[in-house]
Amino acid sequence: MTHIENADRPDRLRAEHRIVDGVHVVALRGEIDHDVRAVLVQALRAGDDARPPRIVADLGEVTFMDSSGISVFVSAHQQVSSTGGWVRIACAQESVLRVLQLVGVDAVIPCHPTVEQALAD
Repeated sequence: MTHIENADRPDRLRAEHRIVDGVHVVALRGEIDHDVRAVLVQALRAGDDARPPRIVADLGEVTFMDSSGISVFVSAHQQVSSTGGWVRIACAQESVLRVLQLVGVDAVIPCHPTVEQALAD
C-alpha cells in the first residue's frame, strides 16, 4: 500500500492505494478542495500497466469536496474511458454524495455504497 499526502498540509488529504483483482482502489481521507487538487490527481493515476485503468475511489473518509474535486474526478473519468478503463466512486458520505448528485457526476461516474459493490459492478 502506498501513501500520498500534501507535504504542506498533511492533515488535509491522504490517499492509500491497493490493487484488488487488477483494480486500483484508492482510499481517500480528509478534505478535497483546490489546495489538494494535485494530490488527488496523483492519487487517481492508475499506473503504467498495459491494461485499461480501472479505479475505485473510496470516499468513506472524505468529509468535504468542492468543485475542484468534482473536476478532477470528471477529468480522470474522461481520461481512463478513452482507453477502455473506468472510474467508480464508493462509500461517499451523505454530504459528499449530495454534491456529486447535485452536479450530475453520479450519472457519469457510478457511485456505490461499498467498495465491494463497486468492484463487482
